[in-house]
Amino acid sequence: MSGAERPEWVVREDASATVLVALFLRQALGIRAPEELPHLRGAPAAPASGDDDDARLLQRQWLAYWAMAVEPQAHPSPVPLELVDGYETLAVLPVDGFDELRAAMSPLAADAVAFARRANDRYNLQARGGSASSYRAYASAIAEHERRVGRRAHSFELNVQVLPLTQRGVWWIGSLTIAVTDGLRGDVAAFDPAIQPIIAELA
Repeated sequence: MSGAERPEWVVREDASATVLVALFLRQALGIRAPEELPHLRGAPAAPASGDDDDARLLQRQWLAYWAMAVEPQAHPSPVPLELVDGYETLAVLPVDGFDELRAAMSPLAADAVAFARRANDRYNLQARGGSASSYRAYASAIAEHERRVGRRAHSFELNVQVLPLTQRGVWWIGSLTIAVTDGLRGDVAAFDPAIQPIIAELA
């Protein structure tokens, strides 16, 4: 939508390698949170890490890292950040307070980066030929919302992470960010009704 007199909406779609690395680590380290979010396809899964103090500490650190990976501007660190060795530019942690997670991440670096690069490359290959249809998918959902409520959509921003998850669906993973299964995103007939509640919530 364009024109200064009208509300504007912005949808950014990606399969961020940074987000994919974080989810690979969640799975490989046996971290359960967020419990509603499915596993990644094709990534190793460790048993749930349990409820002892060490597991809870690792989960707390991972959740803070996850928030920064998904929406870095909304979750600034109170201390400087540094790149994690072996993760190229795909993982950063605060210099203090994350020693346990940094140590747990270290042996997983090569596998996590390789998985994230492959998944990101697959998404980019598919998206390259479908940029117009990508815009139309959201425009159609917004137009349908406007018909239902009888007014223009409010201005909003939405970030969409298209991820190779084991279950089809849509999940909020940040205040302005959702995760969508790649299979659902590629199914035009199923994607429109799936995205409608998200649009209704924002617009």
